[in-house]
Amino acid sequence: LAQKAGMDGLVCSALEAQALKAAHPALKLVTPGIRPAGSAQDDQRRILTPRQALDAGSDYLVIGRPISQAADPAKALAAVVAELA
Repeated sequence: LAQKAGMDGLVCSALEAQALKAAHPALKLVTPGIRPAGSAQDDQRRILTPRQALDAGSDYLVIGRPISQAADPAKALAAVVAELA
């Protein structure tokens, strides 16, 4: 439906990314609810780590509170980048 409507991508749970990429490889997938290992789940229920989300086919990761509410946001972001390197 999204492709028929001319959309280039979708916002979805990272848990659906693999199936969506398999069916529609050109769609860009934006996935919220990404939590680095050891981060609080907060109110998110359908979570994956950054590595798991990329491996599942996510194109853009939304990582909010684990970075923005960290005691040292720059250090929290650096840890995510290091995990993905």
